[in-house]
Formats: sequence, structure tokens, C-alpha cells
Amino acid sequence: MSDVRAEYEELKARGLKLDLTRGKPASAQLDLSTPMLSLPGTSYRSADGTDTRNYGGLNGLAELRALFSGFLQVPASQLIVGGNSSLALMHDAIVHCLLGVPLGAARRWADAERVAFLAPVPGYDRHFALCERFGIELIPVAMTPAGPDMDEVERLVAADPAIKGIWCVPKYSNPDGTTYSAETVARLATMTTAAPDFRIFWDNAYAIHHLFDEEAELADLLALATEAGNANRVFVFGSTSKVTLAGSGVSFFGGSPETIAWFLGYMGKGTIGADKVNQLRHVEFLRDEDGVRAHMRAHADLIRPKFETVDRILSKELSGLATWSSPLGGYFISLSVPEGTAKEVVRRAAEAGIALTPAGATHPYGKDPSDSVIRIAPTFPDTAELEAAISGLAVCVRLGAAERA
Repeated sequence: MSDVRAEYEELKARGLKLDLTRGKPASAQLDLSTPMLSLPGTSYRSADGTDTRNYGGLNGLAELRALFSGFLQVPASQLIVGGNSSLALMHDAIVHCLLGVPLGAARRWADAERVAFLAPVPGYDRHFALCERFGIELIPVAMTPAGPDMDEVERLVAADPAIKGIWCVPKYSNPDGTTYSAETVARLATMTTAAPDFRIFWDNAYAIHHLFDEEAELADLLALATEAGNANRVFVFGSTSKVTLAGSGVSFFGGSPETIAWFLGYMGKGTIGADKVNQLRHVEFLRDEDGVRAHMRAHADLIRPKFETVDRILSKELSGLATWSSPLGGYFISLSVPEGTAKEVVRRAAEAGIALTPAGATHPYGKDPSDSVIRIAPTFPDTAELEAAISGLAVCVRLGAAERA
């Protein structure tokens, strides 16, 4: 105990100021897309001759929808291109269900006595915050190496008509990097739900964010749901926030033809269309699917060493004391520290100048029953800063474990 306390005091004395709180691209990653700022080139016309500087085009440019159709597993005609934030589209989808009548429903969600969503945990704090914002109850469901515990999911949705949705980050999920198995996707597509207006919020944020040559394969939820007669169950979301310029990307919403018509009917009340000049800029910069893949390999070359740095340090400092994910893609690593110590570890780290996502953020209402999960976001710091932060975090984990013991 005295040795690790001394290490911690030395750590505090260094006066660090390091931030591992959010999954932001590093400046070097943003530099990859700087050439976009000089685009479009000599013409502002889209492939069909539309002047992108003008009003209109609620669906978004056809060529951009075609470019991302395969990656998001949604037919191009069933995609909508939005602004820079897929979170905004998720927000709007919930609002449209609350204040409008979802397909298959007899009334608005706002008129129901109770609305609940399933929340696979550990999960994405912004998903949970959206539900909390609108008074939607969150019901935790454990994650497994194949995705959400489907026995529990199926039991809950079959019995309770108030359960209207489930949050899913199906590929390289936030924060543990899990990719849903083919069986999990098939069960989500075909399961019996008590609510006829049940929706899967399929946030495929990391669809193309591979770290290695080995790429995880994800089954096509929309196709499987359509085949099972549940096409309207699926809301697909994606964006280029971590592909091009984080604050100037484009987002996508996909679903069945009926879902797209339903969404556009409400969307058209609030906008005449997203930034089509920016959409054209993306098409000219990324060009085609091979261009997208090459661009993402450049991203991987920049951030893969950071994930390897985290794994190397944790393996050296915390082997046998903690466990952590080793994802094939995405933006996060999930660290599981001894039960009952995560909040104290995060507090100690903050005292030492290392900012982490709050313990509990990976669970609804900020409450991790085991107080053990810490999300690590390794992409933004440079290598030296990351090494210092993870080494310091390891000291805090060891101190927390010693004090707990």
C-alpha cells in the first residue's frame, strides 16, 4: 500500500493536464480531410444537375446516398442525408414518435402512460441522456460477447407493450467494441414484441472504423427485418463525424420506404434540406467506396498505435487486477476495474490531472451497479500524452484496489 501511495503522490506532483473524456479525432486525423475545404471545385452542380447552393433536396444528394448505401446496409433510395450530427437525427426520431403517430401505432408515444427503452450496458451515455431528456424509462440489459443478452431482450419486449425501443451500437460498440453476432441480429429482426410500434435504434456509428486488416462482419438488420415482415421496426443511423471533419460532416437516417416517407413528412416541417454544398464536397473528396476505404485505412494507421499503446501499458501494469476490451475497430476501450472502485479511480485520476468520462456514464442514470466500468477514449491525445495518462490511470486503479482490499 505504501509503495502505490508514493507512486500516486509522485503522479500528482507532475501537474498533468490530460483529457481522455470523449472520442474525438486527433488533429492529425482531421488533417486527412483538410483538402475538403477547397471543395466543391469548379461546379456546384450535383450529378442530376441540381444547383446545390439552392433550396430543396430534402432527401440529400443521390450520389452521396449511393456512396454510403453499402456501408450502412440500406438501399440508397431509403436513406436521408442530414446535417453534421446523427445524434440530432436520433433526437428527431424520438420527437416524431412522441408528438406524431409512429407507423403501426394507434396513438402518439406522448399519450402513453409509460414509454420505455432497453439499454444494453455498458453503452453510450448520449443515448441514455436522450431518453432521460424526454422522460423515457431506461431498462438495462447486459451486453455479451455477441451483443445484448437476447434471452432477456426477447422476454422483456414480448411481455411489456410500454417497451417501445432498444438502443444498439451494433459494430465496434461504444464502449466495449463488440460487434453483434449474426444470430443476435436475426433475433432482433424477427422477435415478437408486445408493442406494434417497437423500434430498433440502430446507431451504426462505427460501420467503417476498422483498426486492422481483419474487419468484423455485421449481418444486415434491415434486410432480415424486411424479410420477416418487420421492416418498419428498423431506424438506421450513421455519420461521417469521425470520417471527415468532425464538426462539418454529414449524417444519415435509413429505414423502410414507409419509414422514410413518415420521417420526411415530419422533417419537412422543420427544414427545406441540409447543406447540399457540404454533401457535394463529401462526394468529390471521397469519390467512391474504394476512396472511402483508403481514407479509413489512413485513419486506422494514425489511431491503431494508440490502441496498442493502451493495451501494452495495461497489460504491464494491471494484468490480473483488471480486464479491458481489445476491439477490432471503433473509438473506445472498456476497462473493468475491481468492483466498487471505478468512481474512486476516476476521482483520484482527476486529482492527478487526468480527466476521464465519469464512472457510471456507461449505464442509465449514471448508475453502474458494480461500480467497475471505465471508458477510455484514446484517439485525441498524442502518443506521449496518452502514455502518461494510461500509466497514471493504472496507478489510480492499483491504489483503488489496495484501499478496497
